[in-house]
Order: sequence, then C-alpha cells, then structure tokens
Amino acid sequence: MEGGQLQTIETSQSLAERLYVTLRGEIVEGQIGAGTKISEPELARRFNASRGSLREALMRLESLGLLERRVNVGARVVDLTERGLLDLYEVREALEGMACRLAAQHRSDEDLAELRQMLAHHEQQEELQAGQAYFQPEGDFDFHFRIVQASKNDLLIDTLCNRLYFRVRMYRYQLGMASPRAKRAFREHNHIIEAIEAGDGELAELLMRRHIRASRNNIEKKLTKET
Repeated sequence: MEGGQLQTIETSQSLAERLYVTLRGEIVEGQIGAGTKISEPELARRFNASRGSLREALMRLESLGLLERRVNVGARVVDLTERGLLDLYEVREALEGMACRLAAQHRSDEDLAELRQMLAHHEQQEELQAGQAYFQPEGDFDFHFRIVQASKNDLLIDTLCNRLYFRVRMYRYQLGMASPRAKRAFREHNHIIEAIEAGDGELAELLMRRHIRASRNNIEKKLTKET
C-alpha cells in the first residue's frame, strides 16, 4: 500500500473516531435528545464528513445501545424509559455489587489511594457542597468506573466499562447527577471505599447494591414526573 493511500485510510479512521466521541458525548449529555431521529445528511454537513466515516461512527453508537434502527425510519437516539432504567439497573446492581466484592479481595494500596484522591477531588465541587448535584466526569474520574476497574475481572470490566457504560451514563448524567441525593451519594461512595479498604467484600457488595438501588429510585421518580 502506498503512502498516500495509507494516509487517506488513517485520516478516515481518525475522523470516524472524532465523530464517534463527539456524538457519544452529545447523546449522553442530552445535547442530542432522547428519541431524536438521526439525519445522516445533516450530520455530514455539520462535520464535513464522508458518508463512510459517519456510518462507521453511527454503527459504533448503535453497538453501545445509544442508537436504535427501525425499518423505514432509520436511526434514532434511544428513549429514556422506566423499563430501560429497570433493565439496566437490575444488571448494574448485581454486577457492580460483585465488582465491589472482588475489589475488596484484590485491593491494593495504589487503587485505594487513587480512589481516595478522586473522591477528594469530587468533594471540591461547588454543586456537591451545596447539595445540588454530584457530577462525575466519565472514565477514570468516575467512581463507579474505577471500582469496576479495581475488580481485576476482565469480563466485568468489558461489560460495565465498555458495553453498558455509556447507556447507563446517559441515565445517570441526564436524570441522576443533579439531585438532592448528591451529598448522600457522596457519603455512600466513602462508605463503600471504607469497606473495600477493610477487606470486607460482603459489606462492600451490600453497600453498592443499596447505593445503586437508591439511585434507580431517584431516577425513576424523575421519569415518572416527566411522563
């Protein structure tokens, strides 16, 4: 393959990646609203993107469960529904509880120090101090993401940090983070770390399951009010 061809392929791939990351963020944060029909021509014009790069990005978003395709309708952003919430949070409660138990078994001084440092950083948020919201950046600065990573279980990590992460985050970001539960949620995070640090996997699992159940109930109330 000649240099020009390789450069073209790399440029196309990098554009598809940028499209994917940008659209993923806009969907998760609600800038592209739940239920919105996706117009490929409109997005192609907006990003000055080729049809191939755009379709690659949209396929990846569909694989994450952020988009769905319907016959004769095309792609649209998934809706935030009570049924979808229940399905996701039942799985999340069980698997993140398990992740906490495993994190307690495999705990390291490094993991614990990083978790403590992250929560200290979270605590500086003005919205959290005011009890209005508890916003967590995605990935390594997200408490739940880091707990799953600390489980050291590759299948759990793939399921919760890749396949389900952004669909769950869509509910959390749009309906869960701005909440009167903010300060309580932060305290619950601290209690979970304390249990992990003590090596009490059973307690850590119980606390995480309760924490996620409370979060689900909070989001469910908001969904009920909006319908």
